[in-house]
Amino acid sequence: MTALLRYQLSLLARSQRWLAPALLYAAFLAIGVQGGQPILDSLGYGAAVLLPVAAWLVRVCVTNEPPAARHCAAAATSPGRAHLAALLTAFGCTAALGVFGTGLVVAISKWSDTGDTVRISPLSAAGAGLLAVLICALLGAAVGVLCNWPLLRGTGWGVTLTALGALLTLVTAGSPARSAVTGLVTGSHSGTVPLPLLPLLLATVIAGAAGAVACTLSSRRA
Repeated sequence: MTALLRYQLSLLARSQRWLAPALLYAAFLAIGVQGGQPILDSLGYGAAVLLPVAAWLVRVCVTNEPPAARHCAAAATSPGRAHLAALLTAFGCTAALGVFGTGLVVAISKWSDTGDTVRISPLSAAGAGLLAVLICALLGAAVGVLCNWPLLRGTGWGVTLTALGALLTLVTAGSPARSAVTGLVTGSHSGTVPLPLLPLLLATVIAGAAGAVACTLSSRRA
């Protein structure tokens, strides 16, 4: 897996297809996060905009490899392991973006609640923000997994369903991503730092199940 991960990361870096989702994330942060805003509100926004970026990066990684190269990698290891390496590369890059964005938000935000009456610990807020980032990255990756190869082969349907799935995951009631983001916003109003442990568990299960289905199906369609 280490060699496969290095190969996928090198392939992603050389393709420069990572630039578009990374620039989109940077643009979202620049537009929606301003210095002096309440820290938990800004962390919730930063986590939410990471979800579509995660789905996009998964699409980039699973479609980045030419068919001939994919067949060679699958023959050297197995189709499932080769596909898993692409998924882990996308998730790792998304998590790295999220960690960077969280650090930036903590540095420029106001360490207090919405009413500016309760001081909020930046370390506690950063921890809650990172958990929300992890939840959104996992669910965004799951959306990307379910809406692209090998489950869907058409480019048009893949792009459309990826965008729609990311939006629905953010706004649907009961979604772990919505729960995590809403918890941060609510905590900003009440002056308390939430710990979205149950949403994190659900997001991990969903992402793991989606990845397992995709890797199994990639072995059958290789």
